[in-house]
Amino acid sequence: MDTPTESAPARHQTSAWPLALVYAALIVFASLFPFDGWRAQGIAPQVFLLAHIPPPYWTGFDIAINVVGYAPLGFLLALALLRTGWPRSAIPLAALAGALLSLLMEFLQIYLPQRVPSNLDLVLNAGGSLGGALLAALLERLGAIDRWSRFRARWFVPQARGALVLLALWPWALLFPAAEPFGLGQVLERLESALADVLDGTPFLVWLPERAQALQPLSPAAEMLCVALGLLVPCLLAYSVAVHTGRRAALALVSVAVGVAATALSAALSYGPAHAWEWLSVPVRAGIGMGMVLAVATLWLPRRACAVLLVLVLAVHLGLLNDAPTSAYFAQTLQAWEQGRFIRFFGMGQWLGWLWPYAALVYVLLRASRREVAS
Repeated sequence: MDTPTESAPARHQTSAWPLALVYAALIVFASLFPFDGWRAQGIAPQVFLLAHIPPPYWTGFDIAINVVGYAPLGFLLALALLRTGWPRSAIPLAALAGALLSLLMEFLQIYLPQRVPSNLDLVLNAGGSLGGALLAALLERLGAIDRWSRFRARWFVPQARGALVLLALWPWALLFPAAEPFGLGQVLERLESALADVLDGTPFLVWLPERAQALQPLSPAAEMLCVALGLLVPCLLAYSVAVHTGRRAALALVSVAVGVAATALSAALSYGPAHAWEWLSVPVRAGIGMGMVLAVATLWLPRRACAVLLVLVLAVHLGLLNDAPTSAYFAQTLQAWEQGRFIRFFGMGQWLGWLWPYAALVYVLLRASRREVAS
């Protein structure tokens, strides 16, 4: 086994280590969600380890999500090892770390009634980690990682890391069903319901406002504005870190295309492939057009102005969403996600859908407070 070398240049001190740790934490969250009902169920670990492969309940979806879910972890771990002086050990160490994490998660799922430990999941997770590690080694050998660094330096300001992470997470947040297309962050109604459950049976319950009965569905015009602002948010976020107007236009076009595709995929997963485009109602189509017009109109704004406008757009967007109720049909859709096969990434997807706009808001405010958004 090789030992870490001192010859790696400073640029190789990569941010892959913290990203790998964050991704591992997300895997733990997704694997053990909803974190309640822990109890011994009388299942010995060797029962699931020695069970027949494949189990009778496996699907193609299960195979794909288990492989794809661990591939980024293997990729990030291998990249971090490669760029900190462990070239020969990077692939086996990254694959081993992914396999051990998967083994721990499967073992802990023995104590969660809502989760089912599986030796097939363990094999697929380990394979995903190995595949991600091999991909990192291949890209590093081909120089693709260095080319990405040069591409990033040409397209974005040096402090763009947080924005790029948020932009990468935005399509994943859209996969969780939203009451309105691109409507991330609608949490107030659920927070009030959760608070009412906590205060039930206490004299403080009467302190909660009778808000739910006063909520009115969004009008077609308000729905159009909500869709437009939801689509404008990632564009402004990209503008706040992009260095050239032409590149801003390309980023906006990619954001719109990816957002529409992710929303269609979410609809297909929730209601079936035949209904993938039924969310494109007249107000939604008008909102997409309006969002694109606004994205073009703001192309030439300075980066600081884009950041300030992003804060305003997020505030209006979240105000519109959280002042409207979710329909009973939408609640039934969420119930299907929570209880169905999507539980493997339900927890992570739900929290991304809830918290993404608030994380973007905090990120922009922090950057502004450090005076990093140049004009």
